[in-house]
Amino acid sequence: MARIVLENLRKSFDRTEVVRGINLDMEHNEFVVLVGPSGCGKSTTLRMIAGLEEISGGQIRIGDVVVNDIPPKDRDIAMVFQNYALYPHMTVYDNMAFGLRLRGVGKDDIQVRVRDAAEILNITELLARRPKQLSGGQRQRVAMGRAIVRNPQAFLFDEPLSNLDAKLRVQMRTEIKKIHQRVRTTVVYVTHDQVEAMTLADRIVVMNAGNIEQVATPQEMYDRPATRFVAGFIGSPSMNFVPCRVERQAGGMSVRLGEDLTLPIPDERAARYDSHVGRELVFGVRPEHLTDKRAHTGDGQVDFFAKVEVLEPMGMDTMVFFGLNGVDVCARSHPRAAGEVGRPMGFTIDMHQMHLIDPRTDLVL
Repeated sequence: MARIVLENLRKSFDRTEVVRGINLDMEHNEFVVLVGPSGCGKSTTLRMIAGLEEISGGQIRIGDVVVNDIPPKDRDIAMVFQNYALYPHMTVYDNMAFGLRLRGVGKDDIQVRVRDAAEILNITELLARRPKQLSGGQRQRVAMGRAIVRNPQAFLFDEPLSNLDAKLRVQMRTEIKKIHQRVRTTVVYVTHDQVEAMTLADRIVVMNAGNIEQVATPQEMYDRPATRFVAGFIGSPSMNFVPCRVERQAGGMSVRLGEDLTLPIPDERAARYDSHVGRELVFGVRPEHLTDKRAHTGDGQVDFFAKVEVLEPMGMDTMVFFGLNGVDVCARSHPRAAGEVGRPMGFTIDMHQMHLIDPRTDLVL
């Protein structure tokens, strides 16, 4: 079990730089998720940690050892891929035992390790089967078992659930979290799915265009995104962004969203935004903080009306879309409180949950 440290890590393919000098410190036994859109550099970073991709610059440390020039087989890590990569002619037991046999581990020790891993993964009854007799979720468990038996310093997961259907992905997320709670090992997990990142991670690393945008716990990243990219990427549905202007009024400060709507800024935020009065900014609010009109439970909650343009029933919620200062905005409504398309509807916005973004830097103020 080891700490993994990346220092000014870079990777270029010819003249194209895909990882741009990132720094990251992953603690012993921590579950770290690298998340971001396709092409952001997350899988390349994972492959460099594994030794499957040569680095262009910087340093990788696993434990106390710089592993830049150490081959993958000697880095004492185990990797689980999107493709299960099981040997079709071998039983589940033999697939899990194969790597140990290559390393000269004794037969009795192999049996103990495989049985223990199978018990953790709840696949003991599958040990005599071959991969073609298994479901997708069972095959993924076998791939994970093959990694667990090695007792490595770290597990590396490269989008391991992307081949599974939606229901099975949810189930496997829970299983992976349970496994990490039992097998306390450093985990570096790559996904493009922000829900996976939020549910699995001790800390999330959001990557964009080869850079790290923010590193934080899931709740910190949800509550206090550092950039517009993070604010829009984390959370589902994604955050609404509306052009705005901060104004000073007799009773305090407000944010103007077009000609017809001005919302008061909570007093405790006034000092933060004071230097931005009169500037063109971007107002951000999540759909769950913009709801059907409700009884107020505290200050900072403001009512307004807007004409409903689209309704998307989701069962326990209905997503209500309307126009605000030239952009489409999404609100999360109780199904029975959602209005009718083409008619005005009352909304309540929680201004304590607002964000202001500088469009010149894309930083959250």
